[in-house]
Amino acid sequence: MKTIKLGKSNLKVPVIGLGCMRLSELDESEVPVYLQHCLDLGINFFDHADIYGEGECERRFAQGIKELKIPREDLIIQSKCGIIPHRYYDLSYKYIINSVDGILERLETEYIDVLVLHRPDALVEPEEVAKAFEKLKKSGKVRYFGVSNHKPSQIDLLKKYLKNEILLNQMQLSIQSSSLISSGLEANMITEGSIDRNGGVLDYCRMNKITVQAWSPFQGPHGAFIDKDEMFPDLNWALGEICAKYGVSKTTIAAAWILRHPANMQVIAGTMNTYRISEVAKAPNVELTRDEWYRLYQCAGHILP
Repeated sequence: MKTIKLGKSNLKVPVIGLGCMRLSELDESEVPVYLQHCLDLGINFFDHADIYGEGECERRFAQGIKELKIPREDLIIQSKCGIIPHRYYDLSYKYIINSVDGILERLETEYIDVLVLHRPDALVEPEEVAKAFEKLKKSGKVRYFGVSNHKPSQIDLLKKYLKNEILLNQMQLSIQSSSLISSGLEANMITEGSIDRNGGVLDYCRMNKITVQAWSPFQGPHGAFIDKDEMFPDLNWALGEICAKYGVSKTTIAAAWILRHPANMQVIAGTMNTYRISEVAKAPNVELTRDEWYRLYQCAGHILP
């Protein structure tokens, strides 16, 4: 599996990571089997959050790893905090510290490799975030830090107070949900795609060596798009032709489309299907041509001015 360095750190991560949001949907006996399958593919990066399955995903992951007897140093574990489901966001010092303690208890580990702030908090006090990060770093409970769904200005606000680097920004990105890209390509146009919803975050991350983690890589505004020919005929026709050329599946090509971008992104795939994750794992071996990349982009409904 191809690896990249996470942000400005020396931590090497596979370009495909497993999103564990649906891990609790598997039977307990299936979890270690699935985790071993991922490890066999070279996927040793696991993305969690304290709210996934109300904590059950982290517990089942810990049980699965224990059963497999995988050494902790062979795993890269990331988790997120900050969302109180359907109520509010909380990036206060107390919440971050308590959340990490809960994460470590459920994962049955002494540390996590990366802690990510799950969503921006309108009431955030960046000094409190900095204080929490510093304590977690000094205690050895967290090695590195990142954010998710943050605009450049929100990252800059945090960086003004942080001693620790922000290594990543986890953002929604797929062939269809690609406002990160369309807002730049359609600059100075009166078009839907030209609307800047993210403050130019993709270019910002590239300039500041912040790794973009792409979540929901196979979902668009109207749900999954692969093999939904009746809803997305042009895109699936193009995916079909290109995947036939490379001898892989549409899933592989959709992931390869993200990896083809020069930002050196990491794809976070949340599937719990062994065949599907195997197809995603093939994506680093496919390098789309410029013509293929732009063809898929346009077939997804985006315009080129």
